[in-house]
Amino acid sequence: MALSLFELKELVEELGKIRGRHTELVSVLIPAGANIYTIADQIAAEAGTADNIKSKTVRKNVTDALETISRELKKYKQTSKNGMAIFCGNVSEQEGQSDIKLWIIEPPQELRTRTYRCDQTFVIEPLKEMLEADEVYGLIVMDRREATFGLLEGKQIKILRKLSSGVPGKVRAGGQSSQRFARITEGLAKEFFRRIADNMKELFFDLPKLKGIIVGGPMPTKEDFIKEGQIATQLKEKIIGLKDLGDASEHGIQLLVEESQDLLEQQEIIKEKKILENFFNRLGKGNKAVYKKEDIDKAIKYGAVQTIILSDKLKKETIKEYNEKAESISAEVLLVSTETPEGEQFYNLGGIGALLRFEV
Repeated sequence: MALSLFELKELVEELGKIRGRHTELVSVLIPAGANIYTIADQIAAEAGTADNIKSKTVRKNVTDALETISRELKKYKQTSKNGMAIFCGNVSEQEGQSDIKLWIIEPPQELRTRTYRCDQTFVIEPLKEMLEADEVYGLIVMDRREATFGLLEGKQIKILRKLSSGVPGKVRAGGQSSQRFARITEGLAKEFFRRIADNMKELFFDLPKLKGIIVGGPMPTKEDFIKEGQIATQLKEKIIGLKDLGDASEHGIQLLVEESQDLLEQQEIIKEKKILENFFNRLGKGNKAVYKKEDIDKAIKYGAVQTIILSDKLKKETIKEYNEKAESISAEVLLVSTETPEGEQFYNLGGIGALLRFEV
């Protein structure tokens, strides 16, 4: 069975701390769809070439690790659905002592990398990438005097940069002076729009997971920016929405995310809010929702739990315990952060909740 993201995070942290005394930590990453027998043959061949290692101790540890992997692979008739990640080696911290340990897992997402390596560290980068947000959104709030750039990455809103234009505010003037002032102001505004576009390119152009860009600002300033800013075509095509906002500060970035829920329905921060809003609504109505530990455990016992909701601020042992309980009754587990007011409220309530299939 594939690991959950929580279990994967724990494993990555564990493997990342291990340092081999020599190049005797073996990493084997098998992509989805690979022939398990071909991989087993390759590992057996590598065990044969390990005889060429000069150091007797290193040779023995590498050979032992490869033979351990070979024995384990014989238990499989095919590669797991998402591929397989195998890590094995001497993890003893004492020179001259051997402690061969093996990890073999199916990742929660499809593994596309094929790797065989003996090193002093395990190859965990492809697994780390699975823990990163799949979708990233660029955020810009702006008016004619300032602009703030941000990034919505998973649940995190990051402030990237702030700009100021130097465009003066309105002054009372008449006649030719007023017209000249308006022309100067308009020229400065257009120059500021181009600066925003340049910074937009610098910050967003090379982001591989950029799903879209949302721009907030007063009417018609944001529309003028889209028209006059000389935005790179590839980034212009990434703009998925414009939102009316009167705040171009860091707080405006927060407001932009709030105002863009229709555009961000699948984003984690929005999904979390909706999950918890549903939980609190059902809890308030007494409609198949519980939050006390004894009530949740009782519902699990009767197989009544459809979804277990856990705060990511709970102790790891507690999260692991309820992951295992959920797996035993085929219930879903949702991990929520305290990045939202609802998440903070949920944690203060105890950090554990359940949606039920039927009342107990």
